[in-house]
Parts: sequence; C-alpha cells; structure tokens
Amino acid sequence: MTVYAIIRIRGRVDVHPDVEHTLKLLRLHKKFHAVLYPDNLPGLKGMLQVAKDWITWGEIDRETLVELLKKRGRVPGGKRLTDEYVKEKLGLEGGIEELADKILSGEVMLHKLEDKVKPVFRLHPPKGGFDGSIKRPYKDGGELGYRGPAINDLLKRMI
Repeated sequence: MTVYAIIRIRGRVDVHPDVEHTLKLLRLHKKFHAVLYPDNLPGLKGMLQVAKDWITWGEIDRETLVELLKKRGRVPGGKRLTDEYVKEKLGLEGGIEELADKILSGEVMLHKLEDKVKPVFRLHPPKGGFDGSIKRPYKDGGELGYRGPAINDLLKRMI
C-alpha cells in the first residue's frame, strides 16, 4: 500500500466553492499545509481530481516521512511530536520510526489519531523556490497535480 503526501500550493483567493469544500475535507485550509492519506481511501482519487489545480501529491517514502514527523509533527497543544510521546500515548516502543512504518503499512492512519497527533503538517515555502509555474500541471513543467516520487524532493525542501 502507498501513502500519498498532499500539499496545498496555491492560496485562498478565487477558489471555486466546490474546490474549497474539497480542500476543507482534505484538511488543507492554508497554503503550504500537507496531509497524509492512504491511496485506497474511498473517494480520495476523486477529491484529488477536483482539487488538482490547487494541490500537488505523490507517494511519500520512509526517509522523508520520518523527517516530516520529527521536524513538523505536532501534538494537540502545538508541542513537537517526540519519541517519548509516541511511546507513552501510542504504545509504540520504536518511537517515531515505528510510527512511520505503521503509517506506510496502513496499520495506522494519521487522520484517525487526531486526538493524539495533528494530521496536518505546516510547512515552509520551498528553499530555492518552485521549479516551474504554480499554475501549470507538473507534467507540463509546472508544480500542480500528481508528481509521483518527486514529491519527496519538494517535501525535503519545505520541511
């Protein structure tokens, strides 16, 4: 099973109401927010297609996921996600690395742990800027839409 990292690239101006509702359902309220969802979630593919002109997504790898959880993971109250917190509240002795493995295997879904771990990651704008236009699809040299494993490069620049 694969897990999609979904990042909102464009802001809040001139968003069609249907797209705005879809972004709300995905929990992408602001620019440079990211979420993680398994690719087999019912309705996800349709939601990605509706919002494709405002977001980019792809398959996240283990190394990037561990870095994302360590540096940008938050718990309710705004504190950082730590190995100790994961061991205490989630009962995972391997800490953040074990949590990342369980997310990638589909045993744990981050959006279902909302009371223990915040499902939204607030990111920085990418270091070095975007490579293409934020108004064109990735396959045409832009930044929007599906980008596959290349999402990991963008995430590392934004963490």
